[in-house]
Amino acid sequence: MKHALPLIVTRADPGGAATAARARAMGFDARHLPLFAARPLEWSAPDPAEFDALLLTSAQAVRLAGPGLARLADLPAYAVGAATAAAAEAAGLGVAMTGKADAQALIEAMTSRDVARILWLCGRDRSALDAREAVLTALPVYAVEAVEPSAEWAVAIAEPAIVLAHSARGAARIAALTGAVRAHLAIAAISASVAGAAGGGWAAIAIAAQPDDASLLAAAHDLCQKGLK
Repeated sequence: MKHALPLIVTRADPGGAATAARARAMGFDARHLPLFAARPLEWSAPDPAEFDALLLTSAQAVRLAGPGLARLADLPAYAVGAATAAAAEAAGLGVAMTGKADAQALIEAMTSRDVARILWLCGRDRSALDAREAVLTALPVYAVEAVEPSAEWAVAIAEPAIVLAHSARGAARIAALTGAVRAHLAIAAISASVAGAAGGGWAAIAIAAQPDDASLLAAAHDLCQKGLK
């Protein structure tokens, strides 16, 4: 079934290209217009004996971590979302839990299992997390940097469309780049916190039931069904 509203995919590749492909398979007119690009950072793997588990909040951390990840393969991995869990398993990590909400909810689940020392393989720019009773060590292994919108961006947002937001940082940048025209745009966010970062003034906002692409695209589908006023 073809959807009436175009879908704008803004996340960094390779995830952005994968999201656009899934969306097209669902009948969306998906416009792949990345606003960010990811690159690996130099890092050294710490002694795994100093930690009880890995926290993975993005598949980019696994894809861009490089050879140092192998040294941490014996630590159980806790992943936010199915895509991150799949990337972790493909890299040879053992996934102990796949979080179905956001990173904060996963940390709370970890501490309920008495995971006390957590190594967070993360991006250079990241949201703050409450470690609860645990010790949370953030280790940046990649950076996601803003890039200039393509020439197609202004054309894409000039008419009613749905914009996907995969992160709070991404939602904030989408909001900054849409300005007053957001009144005829809808936004589909991967979590409530991401929706909050997008601010107000949108024609409609939908939040994914779970923090993964399938749920996010389902939320976008629901927006199409309802239509924009």
